[in-house]
Amino acid sequence: MSGGVPDPEAAAPEPGSGVPDPTSPLTATGNLRRRAGVSRAFEVVAIVAALVAVGVFCLVIFAVAQRGLSAISFHFLTSDPNLVDIGSGGIAPAIVGSVIIVAIATAIAMPLGVLIAVFLVEYAGPRSGRVIRMALDLMNGLPTVVVAFMVYGLIVLGTHEETGYAASVALAVIMLPLIARSSHQVLLLVPGSLREAADALGVSRWRTVVGVILPSALGGIVTATILAAARAAGESAPLIILDSLVIGEVVHVNPLHGLATMPLTVFTYLDTGTPAAVSQAWGTALVLMAMILASNVGARVFLARNRSRLGL
Repeated sequence: MSGGVPDPEAAAPEPGSGVPDPTSPLTATGNLRRRAGVSRAFEVVAIVAALVAVGVFCLVIFAVAQRGLSAISFHFLTSDPNLVDIGSGGIAPAIVGSVIIVAIATAIAMPLGVLIAVFLVEYAGPRSGRVIRMALDLMNGLPTVVVAFMVYGLIVLGTHEETGYAASVALAVIMLPLIARSSHQVLLLVPGSLREAADALGVSRWRTVVGVILPSALGGIVTATILAAARAAGESAPLIILDSLVIGEVVHVNPLHGLATMPLTVFTYLDTGTPAAVSQAWGTALVLMAMILASNVGARVFLARNRSRLGL
């Protein structure tokens, strides 16, 4: 060593001394090769699982389309059902009833879900935030039939009447955790610089939330709401328990009475068992599936555009 500079030759360990040489090239050990093999195996399993899921999805679409496409027509979508000759009627009351029930549920669940998300992001402490998030996760895991029976005891037993409004309340309970958790994640993506700029200008917290945070996250919130509404539209247990089992003969829009819905129509027609009724049930299922798929695809496209606009 001279002048405080280490000598590379003197620093190199002697062969056979048991000390690794830092200048030697890296070689894959048995442990590293084993980890790489396990990683590749898990990648293959994940790819196979994803392909199986896509395959099952495509199989369901193909099966429903194959059996229900023959029933689809303009008359089928726009006419009232014929309870005497089911094969000659349509499902217009069921389409209108489903839209009304899901719209009321969305009007109930969306404001509550957004307010919960705002509280979690802007006001909740660590402990209260954990409790609320856990409660939302538990609500999201509740079976829909349990939610239906809860609403049945709270509303139907008191009014002694099955109504579309009761079904909307049950669907709102189902939608609430989805909207709240998704909106919470979207609000977390809003840049913190926007909040800091509002604070620097002396803007109050609530005005910052209303005027800056929510408009920035509006696209994601709308997307979450659409996805939650699409999921609620396909639920059948709340409609069977809380809504009228009688298929509406004409279109009506009063949610304080029973409303015909597409899941309920599928259930009733399949229970009838006649070939014409079964064909109508498959056609109704195809219409419902197409509406849900269109909602999901539209929500994904809207979310992608919103993310690109925010630069996320």
